[in-house]
Amino acid sequence: MIIKNSIPSLFTVGNLFLGIVAIILAFNASPDSNHAELAAIMVIVAMLLDGLDGRVARALNVQSDFGKELDSLSDVISFGVAPAFIMYVVAFQDLNAAALAWIVTAVFPICGALRLARFNVDTGAKGHFVGLPIPAAGSVLSTLALFHEEIPTAVLLATTVVLSLLMISTVKYPNFKRFGIPKAALWATPVIVAVAVTLAVLYHGILSKLIFIPLVLYALYGLNGLKKNVRLLARRRKRNRALDDAVKSKSR
Repeated sequence: MIIKNSIPSLFTVGNLFLGIVAIILAFNASPDSNHAELAAIMVIVAMLLDGLDGRVARALNVQSDFGKELDSLSDVISFGVAPAFIMYVVAFQDLNAAALAWIVTAVFPICGALRLARFNVDTGAKGHFVGLPIPAAGSVLSTLALFHEEIPTAVLLATTVVLSLLMISTVKYPNFKRFGIPKAALWATPVIVAVAVTLAVLYHGILSKLIFIPLVLYALYGLNGLKKNVRLLARRRKRNRALDDAVKSKSR
């Protein structure tokens, strides 16, 4: 029973381990090394493990508050601190405005932690996520850092801020966690992880940039949601203004 209860946590600890490895790789990154690419792919593989731990727990019917808290703590490191540090090392470190770079780098994991705290206490959201999930935001940021030579630093700074705000926004994102793993297929999860890690190590440069595309599309979904929220707010204000005008005209 203890082994069965520990299986989902092994995926979560693997997620945390890869996040720490990503930070170490980023710390040792240099222009003539591929450490930054490897760090980004570690975050992406960590995202795979993060998607598996909850599904395995539900398939085995061993969900627990311990697993939920461990998952959140791991996510802050793997998808908050690690991606922000990767971006800082490859793009922000040499900025003249050092204070701005520090603030933007710090804001990302802080917003991620706020997003996770809200998720842990919000039991009403079903079928969707409120705010951009931190694994998606972290994976976008870490892979975006690989394009730091092609994209101006100002754009990278702005994108980091936008991703941070999307995490703490009220925009509804699709929740793919409802697609679970059948208990009979649990044996395949270690195989999936092994294949993913092998591909990640062998083709880290190509793979990380390919995965960047669907992740960005998912994040952009939130910008569309923000646009809808702004339109709804504008309509509500217009309606309230019309009601106020109608009340004033009647009082005359």
